[in-house]
Amino acid sequence: MVGILKNIRRKLVAGLVTIAPIAITIYIIVFLYNFFEKPTSKFLNKFFDIHIPGLGFIITLILLIFLGFLVTNILGRKLLQLGELILKRIPIANTIYTTAKQITQALAGSTTRAFQKAILFEYPRKDLWTLAFVTGESTDKEGCEYYHLFIPTTPNPTSGFMLIVEKIQTKNTHLSVEEAMKIIISGGMLAPPKNEIPPKSSK
Repeated sequence: MVGILKNIRRKLVAGLVTIAPIAITIYIIVFLYNFFEKPTSKFLNKFFDIHIPGLGFIITLILLIFLGFLVTNILGRKLLQLGELILKRIPIANTIYTTAKQITQALAGSTTRAFQKAILFEYPRKDLWTLAFVTGESTDKEGCEYYHLFIPTTPNPTSGFMLIVEKIQTKNTHLSVEEAMKIIISGGMLAPPKNEIPPKSSK
């Protein structure tokens, strides 16, 4: 009886693991659709008496594209900077906006463009490995080569700290910057089953 219950529990967990990503994806898509659809649809219904499902979503997307064009030119950037300056003077709004902007930029990949590649190195002590991003390189007076590293925090990778480390103390990975960023944001849950940490005998 105990064996049967354990088998049922394993099957239940396997089913949940299978359906959870699908359910979350559908939920997010529906949420985004409703988020963009409802305000515009209410406006169209109230002032123009138009009832076309999906029209509010399409109009919102068009407005977002127009906003994207606006904020990528000089005048738009100036207006955006002015708006951010106003928000930064409001205590609670400043914290919420700054955090939301940093996380959004990280997920959108805009902050990853400054990173050259992802590497591993032993930190904060021997036999503990840290995933970091290379942001630059330099040499000392004796010609020794160094990496400039940004070490992000989990789950918000836009905060962290910077170290300068000898290249020979680092281990290159086959991870792209985007893959490494996903690992950090997920707290390691999206890491590949096999890591690239070298065996102790090879050190």
